[in-house]
Amino acid sequence: MLATRKNPKRRATRLRDSERTRERLLQAASREIYRSGFQSASLDTILAVAGVTKGALYYHFDSKEALGHAVVDEVIAPDVRGKWVRPLQSGKDDPIDALIGAVQGIPVRPADVRGGCQLNNLAQEMSPLDAGFRKRLAIIFDAWREAVAFVLREGQTHGSVRRDVEPADAAGLLIAMVEGYASLAKNAQDPKVMKAGIRNIVGWLRSLRAPGNRKRG
Repeated sequence: MLATRKNPKRRATRLRDSERTRERLLQAASREIYRSGFQSASLDTILAVAGVTKGALYYHFDSKEALGHAVVDEVIAPDVRGKWVRPLQSGKDDPIDALIGAVQGIPVRPADVRGGCQLNNLAQEMSPLDAGFRKRLAIIFDAWREAVAFVLREGQTHGSVRRDVEPADAAGLLIAMVEGYASLAKNAQDPKVMKAGIRNIVGWLRSLRAPGNRKRG
């Protein structure tokens, strides 16, 4: 009976250890993919950084592709939601102020510019090659676009956003500008390019204000 009572604790410990191993693999894979791209990402490097065996890798993920898909679902998607979707869903700020805040929060450190945007990097590399990546990345872009479009529609309802703005089109343009400037800055390896892009995007966002709200922000 005593051994039986201990089993649930041992199972819980094993489960926690397994979850930690999986999380280490995801984080190590995310960093290696960001550094090298998915196709060139080294499984040996991922295993070394995570401090696990190849057996542990294949216990959690059937293949390198499955690991990459999990990085999109469990690392990149939550990051985009945290930076773009949840802040816009709070409803606390004026829509244009909220969007300007999100844009001004884009990291512009040399290390951030050097690697570019991980979401865009994978979209450029893997969307033509792997339907699993393409569909997962499309879900992230769609959620980002809808979050922006939603706050713009709300702003129109409350009179803070111009009525002639098409929310879905403006949302797509915002994403294109953010990712485009990230690509330009990565290619130039120069944070000044991203900083200039942020200023231009902020100026464009301010132009979306309804006439009576132009002096705000």
